[in-house]
Amino acid sequence: MKIVIASDSFKGSLTSADVADAAERGIRAALDNTPLDIIKLSVADGGEGTAAAVATATGGRMVTATATDPLGRPIEASYALIPGEGGNSIAVIDVAAASGLPLLAKEERNPLKTSSFGTGELILDALDSGCREFIIGLGGSATNDGGMGMLAALGVRFSDASGRELSGRGCDLEAVRNIDLSGMIPALKEARFTVACDVDTPFCGPQGAAAVFAPQKGATARDVERLEQGMKNFAGVIRERLSTDIGDMPGAGAAGGLGGAFKAFLGANLRKGTDIVLDIIGFDKLLEGADLVITGEGRADFQTPKGKTAAGVLARAKAAGVPVILIAGKIEHCSELDAMGFKALLRTAPEDMPIATAINPAVAKQNIIGTLSAYFSRDKE
Repeated sequence: MKIVIASDSFKGSLTSADVADAAERGIRAALDNTPLDIIKLSVADGGEGTAAAVATATGGRMVTATATDPLGRPIEASYALIPGEGGNSIAVIDVAAASGLPLLAKEERNPLKTSSFGTGELILDALDSGCREFIIGLGGSATNDGGMGMLAALGVRFSDASGRELSGRGCDLEAVRNIDLSGMIPALKEARFTVACDVDTPFCGPQGAAAVFAPQKGATARDVERLEQGMKNFAGVIRERLSTDIGDMPGAGAAGGLGGAFKAFLGANLRKGTDIVLDIIGFDKLLEGADLVITGEGRADFQTPKGKTAAGVLARAKAAGVPVILIAGKIEHCSELDAMGFKALLRTAPEDMPIATAINPAVAKQNIIGTLSAYFSRDKE
């Protein structure tokens, strides 16, 4: 019996590899007399943890560089180098590594003050190491700067009507009048960017970056208004300077506008994060001859069908005619989730277990082991 385990991490609790290890233990406990071929894969959807998951799955490595956090403080941040064609390395960078919301205390979160400069520093470090191919995961950012900070780190200069240079924070969006590309890092002309983008959020507008995501990053209602006006202004300057209109572009508003910045300034290809990861690890090939796939995430609900890892795994497995079981610490049943077509939806944490207990790594592992052991024991009968 061939079983492929390809689960996302249980955020705040277990890595993708941890989940796969626990799932294997549960299956083998129930099917101890059954010949098993279990393939364990580290996967992610382009959010926090994507670089580490891809490095694990491909035999790559994590490297650490000095960068700045969203408020400009020095930090050490890591990204992945994975094997590419011709012996060249591909850099896989999570925006969350240097520009992520978890890097800030709750009272520090304010997208008018934060910048994606640190993400640009990680790109620069990889360029200096010889990388010319990049995969960027946009999930988990603390910023709404339209990508100005990231671009500033790469040599792009922004100024206001008086010629004053702007640092590239959210509050600078409304002041931008000029863009100077003359200092842009020359190596970027040779670089190719693929951006993991799992939302269709446009750069600006009622469904844009500021309106939808800035409140989650600490913005007040007034802050959102300022950021929205700033995004409209910046989009207009980009349109005039680069002849590129990203205002209504789906995905351009991802990570506070980083999606649009990568597209307009660096010619990036925006793709669903799960598809990027599954292609990198050769998931379709590994599915051949499989009898079952197990995928999962920390919480399954109405958002699961919207580009999450489990949805991407299910789509690939369905196309190959392989049934899929979803495991999750918590499952909120809804029509969208129930209609996806999983063979089974298995909640691993008991209903009455406090969340603080359920996310304890040791407890979460035992919950997965027990849930799958019980399921396969029943299935065997």
